[in-house]
Amino acid sequence: MATANTVQDKVICPKFEQTFAILGKKWTGLIIDVLLDGPRRFKDLSQSISGVSDRVLVERLKELEKEDIVTRDLDDSCEMKSGYCLTEKGKSLKNVMTEIQEWADQWICEID
Repeated sequence: MATANTVQDKVICPKFEQTFAILGKKWTGLIIDVLLDGPRRFKDLSQSISGVSDRVLVERLKELEKEDIVTRDLDDSCEMKSGYCLTEKGKSLKNVMTEIQEWADQWICEID
């Protein structure tokens, strides 16, 4: 005899949970979204994402580098300048980001 599933019966896939632990942090989605348009220098990222502090932006970029979603490349033409870009793993989030934006457009009310 089958029993009704309860919340306690559900087991969240560890990979699913880890994905949300990475992508669910504040600013992470916006960083990825900006980088989907192409590489950016830190200053450009900071200016593109209104409200993020430089400290938090650095922290998120390091986390994304650790997860191999973002990479930091040094610019050989200009000493001490670097840019950030998505890795192949990061670029593979494009469809996910598009779907999330479409869902938000349909279901999230405007915030004043």
